[in-house]
Amino acid sequence: MGGLKLPPQTLHGIHGGRRPLTAPSSKPSFTIQPNYSSSISTGFTTRNVALFSPSIFPCGYFILGGARERRFGARNTQASVQPVTEELVEDKTKENPVSGDAIRRRFLEFYASRSHKVLPSASLVPDDPTVLLTIAGMLQFKPIFLGKAPRQVPRATTAQKCIRTNDVENVGRTTRHHTFFEMLGNFSFGDYFKKEAIKWAWELSTKEFGLPADRLWVSVYEDDDEAFEIWHDEVGVPVERIKRMGEEDNFWTSGATGPCGPCSELYYDFHPERGYKNTDLGDDSRFIEFYNLVFMQYNKMDDGSLEPLKQKNIDTGLGLERLARILQKVPNNYETDLIYPIIEKAAELANISYALADDRTKMNLKIIGDHLRAIVYLISDGVLPSNIGRGYVVRRLIRRAVRTGRLLGVKGGGEDGVFLPAIAEKVIELSPHIDPDVKARGHSILDELQREELRFVQTLERGEKLLDQMLAEALLNAQKSETLPCLSGKDVFLLYDTFGFPVEITTEVAEEQGVKIDMDGFEVEMENQRRQSQAAHNVVKLAVENGGDLAENVHDTEFLGYDTLSARAVVESLLLNGKSVIQVSEGSEVEVLLNKTPFYAESGGQIGDHGFLYVTQDQSKQTAVVEIKDVQKSLGSVFVHKGTIREGVLEVGREVEAAVDAKLRQRAKVHHTATHLLQSALKKVIGQETSQAGSLVAFDRLRFDFNFHRPLHDSELEEIENLINGWIGDGTLLQTKVMSLTDAKEAGAIAMFGEKYGEQVRVVEVPGVSMELCGGTHVSNTSEIRAFKIISEQGIASGIRRIEAVAGEAFIEYINARDSQMKLLCSTLKVKAEEVTTRVDNLLEELRTVRNEVSALRAKAAVYKASMIASKAFSVGTSKTIRVLVESMDDFDADALKSAAEYLMDTLQDPAAIILGSCPDEGKVSLVAAFTPGVVDIGIQAGKFIGPIAKLCGGGGGGRPNFAQAGGRKPENLTNALEKARTDLILILTEKAN
Repeated sequence: MGGLKLPPQTLHGIHGGRRPLTAPSSKPSFTIQPNYSSSISTGFTTRNVALFSPSIFPCGYFILGGARERRFGARNTQASVQPVTEELVEDKTKENPVSGDAIRRRFLEFYASRSHKVLPSASLVPDDPTVLLTIAGMLQFKPIFLGKAPRQVPRATTAQKCIRTNDVENVGRTTRHHTFFEMLGNFSFGDYFKKEAIKWAWELSTKEFGLPADRLWVSVYEDDDEAFEIWHDEVGVPVERIKRMGEEDNFWTSGATGPCGPCSELYYDFHPERGYKNTDLGDDSRFIEFYNLVFMQYNKMDDGSLEPLKQKNIDTGLGLERLARILQKVPNNYETDLIYPIIEKAAELANISYALADDRTKMNLKIIGDHLRAIVYLISDGVLPSNIGRGYVVRRLIRRAVRTGRLLGVKGGGEDGVFLPAIAEKVIELSPHIDPDVKARGHSILDELQREELRFVQTLERGEKLLDQMLAEALLNAQKSETLPCLSGKDVFLLYDTFGFPVEITTEVAEEQGVKIDMDGFEVEMENQRRQSQAAHNVVKLAVENGGDLAENVHDTEFLGYDTLSARAVVESLLLNGKSVIQVSEGSEVEVLLNKTPFYAESGGQIGDHGFLYVTQDQSKQTAVVEIKDVQKSLGSVFVHKGTIREGVLEVGREVEAAVDAKLRQRAKVHHTATHLLQSALKKVIGQETSQAGSLVAFDRLRFDFNFHRPLHDSELEEIENLINGWIGDGTLLQTKVMSLTDAKEAGAIAMFGEKYGEQVRVVEVPGVSMELCGGTHVSNTSEIRAFKIISEQGIASGIRRIEAVAGEAFIEYINARDSQMKLLCSTLKVKAEEVTTRVDNLLEELRTVRNEVSALRAKAAVYKASMIASKAFSVGTSKTIRVLVESMDDFDADALKSAAEYLMDTLQDPAAIILGSCPDEGKVSLVAAFTPGVVDIGIQAGKFIGPIAKLCGGGGGGRPNFAQAGGRKPENLTNALEKARTDLILILTEKAN
């Protein structure tokens, strides 16, 4: 076991040398044992178990349609390598060498000592619209693999946070499915290839982590003789432990075309005593796949042929939770020190012993432990619960955790019974080595969980009422049809998906009332949802396109715009309709690539500059003019100037004078600096916990999205404005510095949400007010902003607020427009400006009075009309006579119709059933149903009766058993609808009354 000793190297990476958390003695004991038998210690009991291993490696490589379908996919996107500063770390001699934190650290150190740059984990929110969340370690390097962005280092290694939810129903049921997991990876960008990747993977596994060589099996692609020979001849793996597998298992492809190549996988054997005969690496009871090596060496063409890639790459993934399971000798990933402390906290709140719990209880505890990890890291990365996109993923995980906890009886310490924050505290406690930002954001994470759980509890209560209604209808329908009562699969799924009702709870409540559950129908609905989930954003798409060739021929654009608004530049490339051309003539829309430019390209929320490109001859005569209306970044740092040829012809190789519109640039600078001031003001007024969730810096306004749970009060908005205008009036000089990312963070600079940063960053500081990492353009002095005004504040999603504001020239335009409107209003109302509010209040009061009078007159007219038609009522029934009236009331509105119905109920007396309809406006129908107690008592409800009638008029509605209103959009159908109402009432009442 000498290989388990700590290596002496220092950590070149992102973990900062923090000492791992020491678990109390009551937690599972993860001690190194001299052999790898199936006798497993959990800290409570030692037992022999069958170890189930996964058929799906949770690295994002195996995504859809089974264990080994490798589909990547993607768009042209910018990716940057994000190096971090090398740091010395504290002494690790007291660290458990097989703890999850130690495994992560040792992996990164192993590859750092082999010239790999340790890079930080990318955000769970990817810079790629083809995927919803970061599902693979290679995702941040996709543009480099595609040749669409230059490599910044030849070798890299990461510990990447990942999220997968396409098979969330398996979480807790298997030994290895997770929604959140860490993927340890080493990557080569055209540097080393198979030989080094294979040898290092073996050395890492057997020497660094001390896995017995005779326990390791290898899979290779059936035609990859090169990999087979390296494993056998150079590494020394016996032939009988190397399995050749087919394309479905061991050939990675990105899709129909694009980068592809064979792969090789390492498996750990829990039961070597079973021998080599008829061995199946997919046997979950014996093997666990823990390390995957992808040899990206071919480009698959349209005809299916394979062409060698110019740059061969290595892309690997080692599942941290899986290796921790092996080294810590526990029966599943959940009982490792990465997850078990969270499970233990949930068990404590439920007053349950995990060791003594039955399998179902353990499964539910595992679900909570897994989901809380995913929830905490997603919220930390800026994904807040909502009903769309990533926010819906978080909301569903939270609701699944809440309803699972309620099944177990988990309770928090407060009066409201909220328990997720208490468990999340344990996740945050374990987070420093995974993502140090989580702890800093802990307070806001816990607040968000508290609010969302309380919201969901209210939803559950509404669901309980709905379930009662569904069961009542099921019993009534069964009585009518003389069948057994049954709750449909669609209803069960609605309760499960929308209201968070576990099927077990629905089944239990239904059985208490003698109602069965259509489980087959429920499974159909669940399968439909699974297919939709798997079809959306669960693969990383890669494709080699023309951009790859363009990247080889075009260099990064040199940006001059911080210091000048005009410069001489050379046209390096022209694109017409996405295709490269030599020249473009007048009237054409064109994309221009220059070797250098003063134009700012859209990024960091700031829109691109506008301006012109001029081609001159003999230093004076203009031969071409290009109007630029947008500038975007592509292929890393290539600036794409989008515009129209207004005059002449533009050719590749021509020198141009690039001139930015100075007035528009100044507007952008004003709004960008004002945005920084706004963020500082928000933190002062509503709390330091608030953080940016998005922004827009435009010429005419600024927009700032931030995390907050409620609308801002008028007094708060006023205080924010006063602060900002005060800072503007101070006339403070801004300071701009370029420094290392580490130094910037230590200085307290705020990073923008969703942005990626390199080793060197630009810091923009308003001394004493604001310090942010920012590549945008800014004013030199706050006095240039002139003035600031908030024009709106609103919610755009759950927990996300948005402020829109104007500053500088846009502020003056806004005030002038408002002043013109006020003058017009004063002229119209014939009052002074200070009297407008009083005058408007008086007019509104007069209007309300007149409307009430009109409404009262309409009601009287309706009652009069009702008195005229009361004589048209007829009787139904023999043993019990019921008075029925179904009539049209011409053009009376809904309120008048209600007054008429109430009059008729009193006039016709109990029992009576009244249906009235009218067409109050063009394209509008009003309906009312009024049933006296005697009608309701025999089983007829107004709310249920009027709905189908309203549908005939293109609408709907409902209400109480005795009174209901409805509407529609098809007046032409009113006569037929009333006729059907009359017929249905006669049939139903005759049957009931007799």
